[in-house]
Amino acid sequence: MTSATSVTSPAFEDRDGVVWLDGAFVPWRDARLHVLSHGLHYGGAVFEGLRVYGGRPFRLTDHSRRLAASARELGYELPFDVAALDEATTEVVRRQGVGDGYVRPVAWRGSDHISVSGAGVSVHVAVAAWEWPHVFSAEAKERGIRLGTSRWRRPAPDTAPVRAKAASLYALCTLARDAAERDGYDDALLLDFRGRLAEATGANLFLVIDGALHTPPPDTFLDGITRRTVMDLAREAGLAVSERPMEPGELARAEEVFLTGTAYEVQPVRAVDGREFGVGKVTRALAEAYARRVREAPPS
Repeated sequence: MTSATSVTSPAFEDRDGVVWLDGAFVPWRDARLHVLSHGLHYGGAVFEGLRVYGGRPFRLTDHSRRLAASARELGYELPFDVAALDEATTEVVRRQGVGDGYVRPVAWRGSDHISVSGAGVSVHVAVAAWEWPHVFSAEAKERGIRLGTSRWRRPAPDTAPVRAKAASLYALCTLARDAAERDGYDDALLLDFRGRLAEATGANLFLVIDGALHTPPPDTFLDGITRRTVMDLAREAGLAVSERPMEPGELARAEEVFLTGTAYEVQPVRAVDGREFGVGKVTRALAEAYARRVREAPPS
């Protein structure tokens, strides 16, 4: 296993510090919800994940905006605007003393009543932050990870709120990731409902073909903020970027494969279903460019 997650780490419910919950800072262990919360029973929670580098959350406002947009996709408005979310996140990071870590903003419908309808149910928001430098080991970052294609597929846009970072959609990712790890892989590759290449369980997919970047269009999965950052970096470096539908057979044409995501950053892939790839110069160059970008001082 190459994941940095360890069963010996402290349980998330039993840590020191504070969590921002509904506009106030509360002790970490007191940041709880009721077992009859609507979001728990009917999958109405939305969330974000953002990285902290040198004490600064990367592209904070973009993540806050996407959290609000995800909530609207699920039919509710957050009780805090983007500026308030930005301020809360910045202060949580400061109070927790996070240098290089991770932030998890989350919103959900509360426990006013339990029925399928979410109309009139209160909305709660929390932000937590902790130190978490890497998902995968240094060896995995250098050599790449192995993916196995999952039997689970990304749903069609008219069957699920695919533009939202919704907790309910991550049930597919959990099922796919658990099965992949049981089979000896590090992560799973998901196809979409049409059988085309889509993404990994928590990261977007890129293929390097003839020196150019190719990536599936985000019509059945989340358009990642890291994804867009890496595409911008590639264009700045003079690389051609093609966003287009791709069949699984196109993996045979790829010289390099990598994933992008807030937690994954730029993660090389060394194999998919036994087909091996090199960790080449394009992947390495983009990983280095991304590492520089996330630590640049924001424009004044």
